[in-house]
Amino acid sequence: MEATIVNFRGSYRTKKGNHIIIKVNNINTPEKAAKLVGKKITWKTKSGIEIKGEIVKPHGNSGALRTIFEKGLPGQALGTKARVD
Repeated sequence: MEATIVNFRGSYRTKKGNHIIIKVNNINTPEKAAKLVGKKITWKTKSGIEIKGEIVKPHGNSGALRTIFEKGLPGQALGTKARVD
């Protein structure tokens, strides 16, 4: 499955570098999003380095998901695609 990295998780003062909000294609309800909890996600840089993470919780009422990556993603990752395994 393909997902889009939407934003970092956090408030207007504090951002969490490894907590990311994603939106998966064709997932638009919290019930559908809950089925993806526990799956792995991979984001690939232009140079081929893979940063891996895990989906941990649904986020909001539109089917977004909260993920935790093993290390912080760069700001250039926002708006790009990631792969859900």
